[in-house]
Amino acid sequence: MLTTVQTAGLQGVDALPVTVEVGLSSGLPTFTVVGLPRSAVREGRERVLSALRHIGVQLPPRRITVNLAPADQPKEGTGFDLPLAVALLVAAGAVPARRVERVGFVGELGLDGSLRPVRGVLARAAGCRAGGAGVVVVPPGNAAEAGTVPGVRVLTAPDLETVRRCLAGEEAWPPPPPGARSHAEPVPDLSDVRGQGLGRRALEIAAAGGHNLLLVGPPGVGKTLLARRLPGLLPAPTREEALEVTRIHSAAGLLPEGAGLLTHRPFRAPHHSVSDAGLVGGGQPIRPGEATLAHRGVLFLDELPEFRRSALELLRQPMEQGSIHLVRARASVRFPACFTLVAAMNPCPCGDLGHPVRPCRCDPSQVLRYRSRISGPLLDRIDLQVPVGVVPASLMADGGPAPEGSAAVRERVRAARERQWSRFAGTGVGSNAEMGPGELRRHVSVPRGVARLLQRAQDRLGLSPRAYHRLLKVARTVADLDGRDPIAEADAAEAIHFREMDRPVE
Repeated sequence: MLTTVQTAGLQGVDALPVTVEVGLSSGLPTFTVVGLPRSAVREGRERVLSALRHIGVQLPPRRITVNLAPADQPKEGTGFDLPLAVALLVAAGAVPARRVERVGFVGELGLDGSLRPVRGVLARAAGCRAGGAGVVVVPPGNAAEAGTVPGVRVLTAPDLETVRRCLAGEEAWPPPPPGARSHAEPVPDLSDVRGQGLGRRALEIAAAGGHNLLLVGPPGVGKTLLARRLPGLLPAPTREEALEVTRIHSAAGLLPEGAGLLTHRPFRAPHHSVSDAGLVGGGQPIRPGEATLAHRGVLFLDELPEFRRSALELLRQPMEQGSIHLVRARASVRFPACFTLVAAMNPCPCGDLGHPVRPCRCDPSQVLRYRSRISGPLLDRIDLQVPVGVVPASLMADGGPAPEGSAAVRERVRAARERQWSRFAGTGVGSNAEMGPGELRRHVSVPRGVARLLQRAQDRLGLSPRAYHRLLKVARTVADLDGRDPIAEADAAEAIHFREMDRPVE
C-alpha cells in the first residue's frame, strides 16, 4: 500500500515542493525515512510516533518506509512532521485517502500531538500550491502568514487529533484565528536631525534614486543618526515587495508568530565583527545573510573600515546585480539582495581630520592606510560619498523652528520615484541606481555643457567608467527631484560634489 501527501521544504528562501510517500510492506516492524533527510527530519520520526500514540492511533506491525521526493534534494527542518503523520494516518486507515488529495500540510508536532509553527511557511505554502495543492493545513501561529499566498485556502488546527477528526469528516475545521497582527516598527523622523544640510540632502537623493551612500566625518557628529532615518524617506513597499521581504524573514525565522505581511522596509545594521557567511549568507544548511535580510530596504555598515575586507568584497556582486549566488559542494542557492547600502566611517584613525577645533594626530601615510582598508572597486559602487561636519552648539539648542520632517521629504521622494517608474515601465528597472549602460543611453541625454563638466571631473579625480556612469545616475535623480527631464550642469556639479573619497588626502 502506498500513500502520498503533499508538502514543501526550503531551499534557501525559496520553496521546494515535496511529496511524502509512505509504503507498508511485510517484514520486521521498522520505520525508515529516506530522501536525504537531515537530522531534524530524521528526529521527526520520534515526534510523529509519540503524537500518534497520544491520540490513540496504532500503526500496523509492518515495515514502514517513508520517501521524501525528490529524493536527490536535501530536506531540513521540522515542517515535515505534520505531513508525515497525516500520511501514516491514511496508511493506518484512520483517514480516507481521498480527503488528502490536493491538500498540502506543513507543521511541527509536539510529543502530545500539538501543532507548532515553523519558519518559511509563506514559501512552503507557495510550494504546496506549485505542487498542485489548493488547500494548505498549517499551525495556528502560521495561518496569517500562509494567508498572504494568493490562490491558496488556509486551514488550521491546534493539534493532530483535530486534524484527524476534520479529515475523517467527524467535525468541521476550526474557525481561523484572529487577523494578522500588525508588525510595523517605529521609524525615526528626520526632524530629529538639526544642521547637517549636506547629509540631509544626500539622504533625500539616496532615497529618491536608490543610491548607495557613505557618510564620512568625526565621531559623534550624527552619521548614525542620519543613516537610521533613511527607511522613513523611502516609499512604502508594493505588495510584491512586501511578499518578498516577508518570505525572506520567514525563511530566516525572524517573522514574529502570528504576523502577516511585513509592510515596512527592513533596516539591518550588523556589527563589524560579522563573518562572511553572516553578511552574504552561507553555513550548513545555507541560510540568508544580512545582505538578503536587507532586501528592498537598507543595509547599514557603521565603522566601515573595521569590517573584514573579505566580507566587504563579497558585497560587490549584489551591489551590481541585486542578488547573491552561492555555490557549495552540495547546493547552489540564489538569494535576493537588492538593498541600499549606507556606510559610515571616520576620516582618519584618530577621527579628527577636518575637525574645526581638534587637530588631527595622524600623518598622511596613516590616513592612506586607514582608507585603503576599503578597496577602490567597492568605493566605485558607492554613488554618494558625503562629508559630515560638526554641528554648532547654537543649532542643537532647543528653540527655533523644527527642521523639515520625514513626511515632507518622503513626498518629494515619492514624486521622483513615480517619474522613474513611468520611465522604466516594463523594463524590470526600478530606480535610477539600477540602470545599466543601455538604460543610461536611452534615458539620460548628456548636453554639451554637462559632458564637458564630467570630463573635467574625470580627468581631475581619475574616475573609472563605472564612477562616470554613477555620476550620471545621481545627476538624473537630482533632476527628477526637481521635476525636470533633461539634466543640467547644476545637477552634474552636485553629483560630482558627492565624491568625497575620490579627492586626494591633503
